Amino acid sequence: MNGPLTRVRVAVAAPVDGTFDYVVPSEAEAACCVPGGRVEVPFGAGRRMGVVVEQLGDEECAVETLKEVLRILDDRPALGAAELRLGAWLASYYHAPLGEVLALMLPSALRDGGTLDVPVAMGWRLAEGAPAVLPRAPRQNAALQRLREAGGALPDEALRAHAAALRTLAARGWVERVEVAAGRGREEPHVPAHDVVLNAAQVEAHRAVRDGLGSFAPFLLYGITGSGKTEVFLAAMDDVLAEGGQVLVLVPEIALTPQLVARFSARLGGGLVVFHSGMTDRARRDAWLMARDGRVRVVLGTRSAVFIPLPRLGLIVVDEEHDASYKQQEGMRYHARDVAVVRASQCGVPIVLGSATPSLETLHNARQGRYRLLRLDARAAGAVPPRLELLDVRRRPMREGLSAPLIDRMRGHLMAGGQVLLFLNRRGYAPALTCHACGHVEHCRQCSAPMIVHRAHGRLVCHHCGAERPLPAHCSACGSAELEMQGVGTERLEMALQGLFPEFPIERIDRDTTRRKGALEGKLARARSGEARILLGTQMLAKGHDFPGVTLAVVLDADRGLFSSDFRAPERLVQLIVQVAGRAGRAERPGEVLIQTHQPDHPLLQALLRGGFDACAEALLHERRLAALPPFAHLALLRAEARGAERARALLERVAAWLAEIRAGVVAHGPATAPLERRAGRFRYQLLLSAPRRDQLHPLLDRLLSELRTWPEGRGVRWSLDVDPQDMG
Repeated sequence: MNGPLTRVRVAVAAPVDGTFDYVVPSEAEAACCVPGGRVEVPFGAGRRMGVVVEQLGDEECAVETLKEVLRILDDRPALGAAELRLGAWLASYYHAPLGEVLALMLPSALRDGGTLDVPVAMGWRLAEGAPAVLPRAPRQNAALQRLREAGGALPDEALRAHAAALRTLAARGWVERVEVAAGRGREEPHVPAHDVVLNAAQVEAHRAVRDGLGSFAPFLLYGITGSGKTEVFLAAMDDVLAEGGQVLVLVPEIALTPQLVARFSARLGGGLVVFHSGMTDRARRDAWLMARDGRVRVVLGTRSAVFIPLPRLGLIVVDEEHDASYKQQEGMRYHARDVAVVRASQCGVPIVLGSATPSLETLHNARQGRYRLLRLDARAAGAVPPRLELLDVRRRPMREGLSAPLIDRMRGHLMAGGQVLLFLNRRGYAPALTCHACGHVEHCRQCSAPMIVHRAHGRLVCHHCGAERPLPAHCSACGSAELEMQGVGTERLEMALQGLFPEFPIERIDRDTTRRKGALEGKLARARSGEARILLGTQMLAKGHDFPGVTLAVVLDADRGLFSSDFRAPERLVQLIVQVAGRAGRAERPGEVLIQTHQPDHPLLQALLRGGFDACAEALLHERRLAALPPFAHLALLRAEARGAERARALLERVAAWLAEIRAGVVAHGPATAPLERRAGRFRYQLLLSAPRRDQLHPLLDRLLSELRTWPEGRGVRWSLDVDPQDMG
């Protein structure tokens, strides 16, 4: 049957390149089948969700030549023109199928066909007769104060840290459940805060950002820890919100969202939603829809929040821009910071990248004039930066990773009323279980890595694939009972600290102790209040938190990053040390930072000691230039894994041979085994591609991927492409 029919071009959520044309069954349905709308279409032997990217109009065509759209899911576009434009860039730059990219830009509830109906937001407000202060109820008083400061109702997300206290208050009739006017951000003009006094450097930084409003203007806000970067963010956000605009704020970790939500809500009022992986699918969908419909002023979120539609976007802020958490390590391996810069450029809005330890790539962009550099070199409120000291532990006796001078220094700070923070980026009790009789180390059966001892649960755990087994009583190789737990993790260190300092409460913060909902917030609250005197943890503890009582911060194992095969390891080590150091001496008391090391003469540590992060960055950039590494080159990492090692290696050898044959100016390093050769039962190889310019690398990647998909060596091999890789493992 022939006749005038409307064709649409659909990006199907499937791992295939290109778009596919379909016929819209009727004229009435064609009116709804517009770019950005979701449709369900037949694909292969089944059906898939897709996004319409183009309506091709009425044409004479035979029905049998094209399949029909099965179902139109939206009566209005789910993704607007700005999001489609960003999706096209993502697909091109990261060499990913457009359909999968557009699906990734939607919350999972919408990828699964959920409705675009806008939810009703729920929250809390003070009830009549609510008391000013409750005796001996600090958490309930904190919840009451939050609502009092807001001057009205606040949504649930802004009060997550007070959930338990609010339930208690509600039972006593002092707070009540209400619908939150999600459209308030549009109807009520935002009034900027006038009682916040900025210092001269903050005023200059704020003025620069304010002058850039209304056009694309990238800034690097480079400020030492405690210098008041957040106040500059808030001042710029005030300007945007006062004009009716919206702001996107990205943070690297879920752990940072509760304190920022509280701070932003107190300063900016309502109209804020959060967006991160710890939320339920429904909560993420609701936040996404409210932002898309312009019903909220501010979106505060982790990596995936960079895709949230904001029709009145006026400013993007990326806090802790250097953090590796912004890089997605599965599927489409995008970098949220880089995507945010492109989005700001496409939308014509300023973007502020904030950090005390900028990535070398961002610092280089600022030095080249691509970003405007804004410096904050002094701590706010006159606080003095902490004193940095290397503690040489060579030939010193160690007690569970603690040297005697460190123990003495800790005791001095604790007796003087200070808090002590210990950073050890290794969770569990011990990193290896070794047989004293034969030397055998208990390895994961699926990975080429030792099992980690988790003594409290009596388990051996693989931190790569998640495999577990009971802690054995005898060696699996020789049967000996002489098993030794070698090395120190946070669990073991906590037990040692309890023995050394029984009179001082300890709070351990790592992934193992914060799995339960609300556990992290509670631990951070005890740390900030001073109830916990010794703080011990991994990176979760080191990033972005304000602990005013900490007077001594300690990096226990600084040497691991000095001799890594990953060229980024020294940069990350220095960033971590500086971030940990930033937790000390943020109030009126001066702080100290100790770095335990067996390498006190290492040039990088000496540079840090004498010239701070600037000196380290200068030295590392010099090394990168000599080695032709980012930011002086552009990389792509091709990974391959298979049940048999030869299959994975053979595919990458074919790629290397193809590259040598075409001589495209791209250098191939490898193939070589991955640093973790076997994971989850699969052997892993990788091939690193390097080019001095992006316009050399990306056209070649397009050609390569087109060829690679046809090669027989690819059968039975999982392969992936990582553009601008951050993790070389």
